[in-house]
Amino acid sequence: MAGSSVPPVAKHAPRFLIVGAGGIGGVVAAHLTEQGHDVTTLTTNSLICDAINAHGFRVRGEASPGTVRGTARRELPKGARPFDFVLLATQPPQVEEAARGVVSLLADDGKMVCFQNGLCEERIAKIAGSERVIGAIVAWGASMIEPGIYDRTSSGGFAIGRLDGKDDDSVRALARSLECIGPTQLTNNLLGARWSKLAINCAISSLGTVGGDRLGVLMRHRFVRRLALEIMTEATTIAKASGIQLEKVSGTLDLEWVSLTEEDKVSAGSPTLVAKHALLLAVGARYRRLRSSMLSAIERGRPPSVDFLNGEIVSRGDVLGIPAPVNRAIRDEVLTIASGKAKSSFSLLRSFFDRTRRLSP
Repeated sequence: MAGSSVPPVAKHAPRFLIVGAGGIGGVVAAHLTEQGHDVTTLTTNSLICDAINAHGFRVRGEASPGTVRGTARRELPKGARPFDFVLLATQPPQVEEAARGVVSLLADDGKMVCFQNGLCEERIAKIAGSERVIGAIVAWGASMIEPGIYDRTSSGGFAIGRLDGKDDDSVRALARSLECIGPTQLTNNLLGARWSKLAINCAISSLGTVGGDRLGVLMRHRFVRRLALEIMTEATTIAKASGIQLEKVSGTLDLEWVSLTEEDKVSAGSPTLVAKHALLLAVGARYRRLRSSMLSAIERGRPPSVDFLNGEIVSRGDVLGIPAPVNRAIRDEVLTIASGKAKSSFSLLRSFFDRTRRLSP
């Protein structure tokens, strides 16, 4: 990933508003609170709010801070002081409503920060103004086991940047603050980094939702890896046609190389295809405990973010006249699960693979 390490920057201690206390928001709030930052956590879920206020943020897993005493609010008092950073940690379907609800609380030079997967910065820029939006690409996983109890399932940090590629004191201040959670890099190609992460999430989050299991278990199966490669290939093709210069994920995973070549599509044993399957096995091993956040959302009765992931690929492909049949099919499958007409399972994923053989080369 094009980026640089974060040098120190002199600035007053920033005030943080974290909107959303699910897996990512809860872990971020715990670490920032532990470091003594001025943190306010906002959640509309009364069970989560009450659990945090009674017991603190209870974090387990990779690089865990343990239990961190903190507070959460369901609403902010009138006349609340402005915040330097509003960290949007909701699921994508709720992010625009969340941003509209708190944009008035931004300081004059404050910034809204998107932690969501997908391309949410473009949506939030329409609400807050593009100069007031920072993207924070999360390179680690977390889930909320029960209200106020968080499991960080993998290590990693962030890539921080703006849509215009510019770098200023606020970007550096945010990056410096997030270093307590994991290594933080600045990028001048946020869209390239976002699209690479989008391609990966279109595969692992949707396959995890249909298969109903953690990534490590699913990626042991060759047909699951094949589906992942097909989904990422469609996303990469549309990104390139959109003029996006893709970035390597975490500085190593090259989506253009991972994409299926014409030889890969017709030859089960081509050397490059074998190497790509090996790479996905390694990814599955590293993030073996990762569980789809879309599946968690469905289990909590919330709409899944599939239209912000696979649906984004499909709609942008439609504009360009580029088909994305596997992304379209798995988007529809996730929506069927969300409607209650199907139940996530390994057998459902296997059946999905069999049904999509007529769609992909």
